[in-house]
Amino acid sequence: MTMTEHLELVSANKSFGGWHKRYRHRSRALDCEMTFGIYLPPQAESGRVPLMWWLSGLTCTDENFMQKAGAHRVAAELGIAIVCPDTSPRGTDLPGEDDSYDFGSGAGFYVNATREPWKQHYRMYDYVAEELPSVVRQHFPVNGRESISGHSMGGHGALILALRRPGHYRAVSAFAPIVNPSETPWGQKAFSGYLGEDRGLWTQYDACELVARGASSQPLFIDQGEADDFLEQQLCPERLEAVCAEHDHPLTLRRQPGYDHSYYFIATFIEEHLRYHAERLKKR
Repeated sequence: MTMTEHLELVSANKSFGGWHKRYRHRSRALDCEMTFGIYLPPQAESGRVPLMWWLSGLTCTDENFMQKAGAHRVAAELGIAIVCPDTSPRGTDLPGEDDSYDFGSGAGFYVNATREPWKQHYRMYDYVAEELPSVVRQHFPVNGRESISGHSMGGHGALILALRRPGHYRAVSAFAPIVNPSETPWGQKAFSGYLGEDRGLWTQYDACELVARGASSQPLFIDQGEADDFLEQQLCPERLEAVCAEHDHPLTLRRQPGYDHSYYFIATFIEEHLRYHAERLKKR
């Protein structure tokens, strides 16, 4: 995207002295219109600030985290911008796109689809890794220091982006991530639909597989609620714990008694995650 290409402001809300703004733009990677949210802290009025990417989970849009997580207060204090992409292409009218919550619309899984008809639009990995960062760098006062976090499907996205791009993100964290999607129902449905039956393609989007092959030594910081309804069937944090132990990969996995999969869980611990990111984003 060049500076001459257009960002359309959708909404702007002042929040803790900064601004939460939503923009619409034409994505080349996804071949459709996309909307993203950005929180610019007060410090962005007078200088460039570091940036945390937030990737959301199934059924979410760019709005859920910004409205529900309670992150703006701490981001304003710390001087961190937050960018929330949407979770999939929208309005592409593909057959079956809106038939279920865990595939198609709202469920891009942060992969580059290789199967028809999905491959024309469902290229969320490229969108989040390359295209949207280019847009943000060109239009907003960010300083080039980036970190990444996310929840559930978005936690999966944060982990794989960090593991596949060593040195790019100063920090990575996740809430209740899908750590082994190749071997769990949500991931198997998405990967077979977007990528086909070649499981070799699946492994490049699986945090457990990436750790096992030594893709990166990026420290991982994860919070997981012990009362999460999806814990045993879909999330399986013990698998990542085991592979990290086997390969001496740095992992902090905190199991939080009583917490479920909801934004109440995220809102409870987001301040600790933001401070974890800030400490690493501010290092020279």
